[in-house]
Amino acid sequence: MALDPAYLEYPRRRHGYDHDLYPWSALHQRPPVAWPGGKGVAVWLCVSLEWFPILPQDAPFRAPGHMQTAYPDYRHYTAREYGTRIGMYRLLDACAKAGVRMSVATNGAIAERYPQLVREIVEAGHEIIAHSTDMNGTIASGLPIEEERALIAASLDALQAVTGTRPAGWLSIARSQSWNTVNLLEEAGLSYCCDWVNDELPWRFANGLINLPLNHELSDRQVITVQQQSVDSYARQIEDACDWLAGEARSHGGRMLPIHLTPYISALPYRIDAIDALLARLAARQDTWFATGGEIAACWAGQVSA
Repeated sequence: MALDPAYLEYPRRRHGYDHDLYPWSALHQRPPVAWPGGKGVAVWLCVSLEWFPILPQDAPFRAPGHMQTAYPDYRHYTAREYGTRIGMYRLLDACAKAGVRMSVATNGAIAERYPQLVREIVEAGHEIIAHSTDMNGTIASGLPIEEERALIAASLDALQAVTGTRPAGWLSIARSQSWNTVNLLEEAGLSYCCDWVNDELPWRFANGLINLPLNHELSDRQVITVQQQSVDSYARQIEDACDWLAGEARSHGGRMLPIHLTPYISALPYRIDAIDALLARLAARQDTWFATGGEIAACWAGQVSA
């Protein structure tokens, strides 16, 4: 039987995407971006500082890194708590030694439970990015819009109450969004999100919200925990990426290198020395600009109109 010709008709078939969330743009076709001081690579260190309730929720999904055994899962709960008790302080020391600043994507519950730690992060000159309420605060399609709006507001309110400043950036748990998230983030007054990983430079949604891609493949969770590679291999991969991006930058304009770390993974005593040394080597390069997510987004937005 012949196929109905209408079967092959798709009214949104066109050059680029079949949606209007953001325009199609190939990296090599864009005007070059210049980072401050003529640096080729903007290095963005983003740390996820998270609070996992001991009783996980599986709706709409269980967050990566959450509790895994029967309640009460003391093993994983206390392993995650290591990040707030020890790991985050080691990363603060590493940044201080290297003379670099980072973005810390943290839950509202961290501000409520560990306000002194959040204040110390801010006092050291680092940026706070909103990272939901806690690690049960996941987002996906099917979450009622009013619940999602309230979740975003609660996260921002809790962080502002401790820091005195409302965060400009947002990182969803597992980078997961609903159909409503982009508009709700813009409505809440956020400048950028870090959830869409399809690029190595910032880009803008149609509603004006900037996306700052936080590459999952360059995260310690993916390389060290999931792929079970050593921290030395992880550091080598980060430097390989920096070398490649610096080469592209010499002929095509500035590039961005995101480094996504987790305190209870990378700040263990047998890993932190490699992270320490990695940050020092990257900071010593003549072609790198260490910057917070907000600084990178603002610098890019000042040069690109769309």
